[in-house]
Amino acid sequence: MRRAVGVTGQIMLGALLLFTGVAHLTFAREEFRAQVPSWVPVDENLVVVGSGVVELCLAVALLVTWRQPARGVVGAVTAAFFVAVLPGNVAQFTEHRDGFGLDTDAARAIRLLFQPLLVLWALAATSAVPALRSLRRRRRASLPPQLRNRP
Repeated sequence: MRRAVGVTGQIMLGALLLFTGVAHLTFAREEFRAQVPSWVPVDENLVVVGSGVVELCLAVALLVTWRQPARGVVGAVTAAFFVAVLPGNVAQFTEHRDGFGLDTDAARAIRLLFQPLLVLWALAATSAVPALRSLRRRRRASLPPQLRNRP
């Protein structure tokens, strides 16, 4: 049952990223530009297209990677991506930028509260933490004995 929930969560997350990746590149590009912080020294359109391509790559990886530890690594990378785009969501709030119907500070603040849930979703659905711990144990076991006890 637990595995089925994880698989379902991984498929749903992959589908979500597939949709948002396509949206970045097509019909919602202007809306996503509102999330690019004004202090980013790169063209907004380039940032949106780049993040859309990354989302599409993550979507494909989530939808085709089922064996551990690779599945967990994909989940960890996806979680890291959600952390990396957080400044855009914060900038949308602090710079009072409208986008996706988020036209009040309250709506933008509520949106910010969902970002940690995306991180947790990516980690939980892919069993990323146990997979990464297993990789770490394997790596340590392959080291010479004098190096195994180092942090």
